[in-house]
Amino acid sequence: MSTSPLNRGFTLIEILVVVIIIAIISGVALMSMNLIGDDRELDTERKRLATLIELAQDEAVMQGREFGLELMESTYRFVEFDPFESRWREIQDDELFRMRQMPEGVELELYVEDKRILLERDAKSIEDPDEAGLSVNTETYAPHVFVFSSGESTSFEIRLKRPPSDQQLAMRGNVLGEIEFLDEED
Repeated sequence: MSTSPLNRGFTLIEILVVVIIIAIISGVALMSMNLIGDDRELDTERKRLATLIELAQDEAVMQGREFGLELMESTYRFVEFDPFESRWREIQDDELFRMRQMPEGVELELYVEDKRILLERDAKSIEDPDEAGLSVNTETYAPHVFVFSSGESTSFEIRLKRPPSDQQLAMRGNVLGEIEFLDEED
């Protein structure tokens, strides 16, 4: 009896070649999905920050409070102005306006009235110079972006960047408190 060519199966080498090809295609697909995921992460963070700024604007108008936004390299926090003590304070016991950390590898860049602001790594101290016994030359605290009870705010542009890949998304706020999302070419 002789074996016919029709009954012949796959060799081990043919099977290994197919497995390697499938692994390469899967790896390329997973890497491209990861790049798309990063864009989604930047967009999610941009939307979250814009929503929190809009919420602060609503709270400011409804409650007659003044809010501020301080940005650091990879974190941000909201503060409020205490009219009785004439100084800025951290917002206590409010989960919405707590300090927020950007995801790993995401950095913030801030432009106020078209001028780039160099952001610090850590939050500034909000201590009152008189209370803390600091010198007269000590600068009093002020946030980067003001949200006034009149509905107006500081004109700003915030960019969320992922430096290694040069991905970035931006948003711009005007004096009337309107926020718009910018495309990469803007």
